[in-house]
Amino acid sequence: MGGETIHVQKTSGVLFLCLLLDMADNNIILRFNKVFFEFGHTKPILNEADFSLRRGMKVALMGQNGAGKSTIFNLITGVKTPDEGAISIEDGMSIAIAKQVIPVDKMDGTVKEFFEGCFIKKVYDIDPRIEKILEVVHLVVAPERVVRTLSGGQQARLLLASALIQEPDLLLLDEPTNNLDKEGLAHLTQFLVDYKKTCIVISHDADFLNAFTSGVLYLDVFTHKVEQYAGNYLNVVAEITARIERERRKNMRLIKEIEHRKEQAGFFGQKGGHMRDVARKMREKIDELEEDKVEMREEDKMIRRFVIPPQENLSGKIVTISSVPIMEKGKLSKKKVALILKPKNHLLVTGPNGIGKTTVLHSIATGIATGVVVEEGIRIGYYQQDFSTLDPERTAYHSLEVAIGNEGREETIRSVASGFLLGANVLKSLVGNLSEGQKGLLVFAGLVLQRPGLLILDEPTNHINFRHLPVIAEALNKYDGAMILVSHIPEFVKQIRIDETLDFEALIKK
Repeated sequence: MGGETIHVQKTSGVLFLCLLLDMADNNIILRFNKVFFEFGHTKPILNEADFSLRRGMKVALMGQNGAGKSTIFNLITGVKTPDEGAISIEDGMSIAIAKQVIPVDKMDGTVKEFFEGCFIKKVYDIDPRIEKILEVVHLVVAPERVVRTLSGGQQARLLLASALIQEPDLLLLDEPTNNLDKEGLAHLTQFLVDYKKTCIVISHDADFLNAFTSGVLYLDVFTHKVEQYAGNYLNVVAEITARIERERRKNMRLIKEIEHRKEQAGFFGQKGGHMRDVARKMREKIDELEEDKVEMREEDKMIRRFVIPPQENLSGKIVTISSVPIMEKGKLSKKKVALILKPKNHLLVTGPNGIGKTTVLHSIATGIATGVVVEEGIRIGYYQQDFSTLDPERTAYHSLEVAIGNEGREETIRSVASGFLLGANVLKSLVGNLSEGQKGLLVFAGLVLQRPGLLILDEPTNHINFRHLPVIAEALNKYDGAMILVSHIPEFVKQIRIDETLDFEALIKK
């Protein structure tokens, strides 16, 4: 894609492509010009999207879950091509992307093989380059280590390293803070502060984005256009929020006036003579007022407050933990603990990336843990950080049917789903076609329907719009079953009642 402008024009159903080699402004390295793109010929993603990036800019790409942010990255990298419009890229510019998750077909390869796959041609000095880039992202793993054996945080750092090793002119980061511990987040933030090249970041971590970005690309899921803002992230978010509030107040005033005029038009319409002309003019004015209303944008909608109902008749012990395996100096060691979780007991599991937290949670959820006893008959609700509990070949609706069981009614499923912004179009979509954020909301909808006695949550903030997090935290805080939580977001954890903390790092130091 280096040095090419992809220009697509649709005429009588035929696509015409031409390549333009020069940029109008030497300082602009990327430009979207009236780009139109739709998914499956039914779902518009972009409609006459316009924006440009100058060399050295660092911007956040924001928008509601499912708006199409990752699609923009795919258009930039050439994985997808626009249906109409032009994408201009500076001649010779290299692009690298750090995706949200490692592809399934790469999980069984080694770390070295993963890096080798980043290059089209064989790189003969790959070993020293791997060593250097692992140091940059603060990741200590052997090149022969199998990718699947890495923790979620280690995989996140590996994804970042795979982009940086290519030394790109334009760096695309898709949720790079997911699964990162405090140390990893601080290291990444400082790296991006010092980074001299151009960068576009998709993230729901407001403080992280505010530390290094100087602009925002805002993808409006209602208009399907991209609004470009200058300024730090938090100021831009405040500006957008203020705009939304102005639009809401304007609508409230117009709705009140429309209702008043409808009453008047109905009254005068029943009279004879010239009063009917008065009623007709009032109805014309009503039409004008309706046109002035600003339709509320989908991306500005919040998920509804919700409750995760616990399993019926919970009492006594739910989980007993006598030991846990911990990764210590590259080897597993078993550490003794003494924990009993009863109804309303919330356990927080802490520790750095790679210490074994996800492994423990997965073993408990799947019933293979040693040193852990879950009482018979307890339903387990599991939020897995990589969403592997979801079948990508099922529709979202079918996933919720499975969660609620045979007793579920369609109206119940659809009502719960709508509270998580999962409308009819989303429900009939395959899970594999949903955004990562939509998958996260789908899991929470499933937990509401499932009514678990034990809730196991492994990084439940991953991929979720930060505006939804207070609502989710409130629901978890009020959950009356037993809960085991892993989260690297202190602000999120502070909003949840925690009764016990299991610190893996402290167990090693004992």
